[in-house]
Amino acid sequence: MSKAFTSEETADAPEVVAPRAPLPPGVPNYVTARGLAQLRAELVALLAEPAAKERSAAHTQRRVALEARIATAELVAPSRHDVDVVRFGATVAVAGPGGPRRYRIVGVDEADPAQGSIAFTSPLARALLGRSVGDSVRVRAPRGDERLEIESVEYPAG
Repeated sequence: MSKAFTSEETADAPEVVAPRAPLPPGVPNYVTARGLAQLRAELVALLAEPAAKERSAAHTQRRVALEARIATAELVAPSRHDVDVVRFGATVAVAGPGGPRRYRIVGVDEADPAQGSIAFTSPLARALLGRSVGDSVRVRAPRGDERLEIESVEYPAG
C-alpha cells in the first residue's frame, strides 16, 4: 500500500490554528466578565493538554495569543446608568424587516453571530451603540440597507 494512504503521514502533519479575531489598531480589548472567564478557561485547558503538544509551534502560538488577549483585556462592567441606552455588554432587542431579533454586544473573542453575540467593533454594534429605546438605526445588510427599531435594552445582573 502506498504511504499516501496510511495514517502514519497524519501524525507529522502540522496542526492548523485559526487566528484570533483581530482588533483594529488602537482599539481597546474590551471584554465582558463572561468573555474574560472564557479566555482564562481556554488558557487553562490549553495548558492542561499533554506535554507532547506543548512543544508544537501551533500550541505555542495559541498560548501566546491567549496570554496576550488576557493581558490586554479591559473588563467593562455592565451599565448602571442610562439603562435604556445601548452600551457594551447590553442585549438589544430590535424590530426590522426580518422580524424581531436580539443581539448581545460583546468583545471580539466572545462574539458568535450565529448565537446573537456581536463584537462591539462590528458595523451593527457600532450603529446601535449610544442609541436608546425607540431609536431607529440604518444598517447595511446583504439584502440592502435595513432600518431597525430598538425595542429594549437589557444588562446582565451583577
